[in-house]
Amino acid sequence: MSPSANAVSEPDNRSAYAAGIGCYVLWGFLPLYFHLLSSLGVGSWEMIAHRTLWSVLWAGGLVLIARQGGQVVQVLRQPRTLGMLALSTLAIFGNWTIYVFAVNAGHVIEASLGYYINPLMNMAAGALLFRERMSGEGKVAIGFAAVGVAIQTIALGHLPIVSLGLALTFCAYAILRKQVKAEAQTGLFIECAYLALPGLAYVLHLAASGHGHFGQGGPVTALLALAGPATVAPLALFAWSARRLPLSAVGFLQFIAPTIQFLLGVAFGEPFTALRALSFLFIWLGVAVFAYGAWKRARVLAPA
Repeated sequence: MSPSANAVSEPDNRSAYAAGIGCYVLWGFLPLYFHLLSSLGVGSWEMIAHRTLWSVLWAGGLVLIARQGGQVVQVLRQPRTLGMLALSTLAIFGNWTIYVFAVNAGHVIEASLGYYINPLMNMAAGALLFRERMSGEGKVAIGFAAVGVAIQTIALGHLPIVSLGLALTFCAYAILRKQVKAEAQTGLFIECAYLALPGLAYVLHLAASGHGHFGQGGPVTALLALAGPATVAPLALFAWSARRLPLSAVGFLQFIAPTIQFLLGVAFGEPFTALRALSFLFIWLGVAVFAYGAWKRARVLAPA
């Protein structure tokens, strides 16, 4: 039987909050990493290739630490599970690709909007696909988000493709992973393994054609190799903290990353008109209602 929330020691509780805050802060400042690589001449596809290549090594390390090598072998013998993980790999690869290209094209604010609405989209998908009960707060939050997206569309003159693309791909990823009967570390390793071979092929192609940046100087080589821990470390911190924190805490913490990204976008000098500000006001209202609903549900579930 799992210990109750009250039985969790104070040091463990502080560590869980520190890990949760840490993972979202790392995700929030990720645009700085891609901007730095871009300033050194690294293209978006090369960044993505190195991200897929180095992540498999770090994901493999997580599997060893979690002692899930046996589960990896089991998954490799299950065609259906491998097929579901192949689909989730496509979803997360799409998410990574949209994000890297958006950041390098100066659309960090629009990317942050995607990660604000993603939790609300997940909630809507849960109600539609898995018959999960949606609270009144959830419906209000989604309504605010829909208004925010509509205003953002008017402000941009077109649908916020980056925002919707990021939210949809990550929502699809969550839905697919919900169907996979494997631990998080095992699934992540298989997904990274799927991507590692094409990533390696592209890196070798760049090296052969003389356009690769890996090995062309200490700083750029180190930064490219850092793509592995930059991808896997936040995921590991998230997995560790999410098992120990109440739902309300996760509900609040998950908005740290898009808030940091939003502030970075403003600091980078991206256009932020009054109409875009109004759209974010509605998004933030939706976020506030969503977080309140998560806090209220956690209070009801805590005694159980």
